[in-house]
Amino acid sequence: MIRPLFRLPLVFQMLLGLVLGLGVGLLWPDFGASLRPIGTAFVEAVKMIVIPVVFAAVTLGLYRMGSELKVLGRVAAISLGYFYLATVISILIGLLLNAAFHPGAGAPLAATGKVPQNLAVSVDWIKFFMDMIPSNIVAAMAEQKILPTLVFAILFGLALASSGKVGEPMVAVLEAVMAAMFKITKWITSLAPIAIFAVMAWLFATQGLATVVALAKLVGVMYLGLAIMVAIFWLMLLAIGEKPLAVTKAVMEPMILAFSTRSSEVTLPLHMEKLRAMGASERIVSVVLPLGYAFSRDGAIMYFALAVTFLAEAYGVTLTWSTLFTIVMVTTIASKGSANVPSGGLVAIAMVLSAIGLPIEALAVIAGVDAFLDMGRTAINVFGNTVAVKLVEKFAGDMAADETQPTAAGLQVQDA
Repeated sequence: MIRPLFRLPLVFQMLLGLVLGLGVGLLWPDFGASLRPIGTAFVEAVKMIVIPVVFAAVTLGLYRMGSELKVLGRVAAISLGYFYLATVISILIGLLLNAAFHPGAGAPLAATGKVPQNLAVSVDWIKFFMDMIPSNIVAAMAEQKILPTLVFAILFGLALASSGKVGEPMVAVLEAVMAAMFKITKWITSLAPIAIFAVMAWLFATQGLATVVALAKLVGVMYLGLAIMVAIFWLMLLAIGEKPLAVTKAVMEPMILAFSTRSSEVTLPLHMEKLRAMGASERIVSVVLPLGYAFSRDGAIMYFALAVTFLAEAYGVTLTWSTLFTIVMVTTIASKGSANVPSGGLVAIAMVLSAIGLPIEALAVIAGVDAFLDMGRTAINVFGNTVAVKLVEKFAGDMAADETQPTAAGLQVQDA
């Protein structure tokens, strides 16, 4: 019976692991709780290759566009424009859903979880920008810091592009690194169903459903908002001539991985590979996707707006037009500024709560269901970045057409 299961496409194996893990966590919580090390080992194994993939991919992407500054400028402008437009749309969806359903009205104010100690309520912008310039790139990479790695990779890629033939051996090395990293990705992701089973069993064994029932309205409205976002993404894909269901199916594996592990970072190598397998431009994927993972978190941003308005109504704060405008502006800034700090999502929400006069301790009311909300919003982050790549590919036009890559055929992940 076991052998036929491994013949199923990987996406179905992942879904089966998710369902079985949920059942084990609820029915045998002691056993489910003991499975945490398996999920942790998988997440750490994927994180092991994220920095090499980001560095090699961004460097090669910039190298291939380095001699065409118009292409690079156009790709960067479209990417950043989309990221900020998607941010505002995500915030508005959260606000509109709160206005329609008022999930915070009469919500229980009992703490369902703990707020991290010494949680920041602001971003030190000088430190934020200084951290983007690594004094020691090896140390930055060792600490898994994405933004300084991105900055160094951009500079390194442009420098290679301007160095002529002398830089070609290094390019060959980076291409070999990419091929090796994607081979390792294939090996690691073949174990994803087992890891997803362990993660889900641990999550439901330790979190339970009591707090979900208590805050069921917030959870329901949140997932309704995510469904609306998917519908908007589908309309955008239709508008540029893509087939929404085909695109969704193609990136289902990284979305399920994001849903179960609650980490966008963990999905990056697999996500890049799936986009390449779809025929997406090598140069665009290498540049846009790492930027998107650092700055574009559509599902999370919608949740920020919904969570803040939920807590405001639960505490009896009147949501005037000026308050709503403050939420939009501070959430937009906070969502970008918190991208490179620990507990970035909670920091962003804390900043908005502080701006409208709510106590930071209010986060404890929704902390118990945050894990369940995090699953959905992380999966939507992955899908939103897929749409970003497709949009940039469409509007960058033939200027960003890919060069033939000799290793492309060997970089595709095949279902186990």
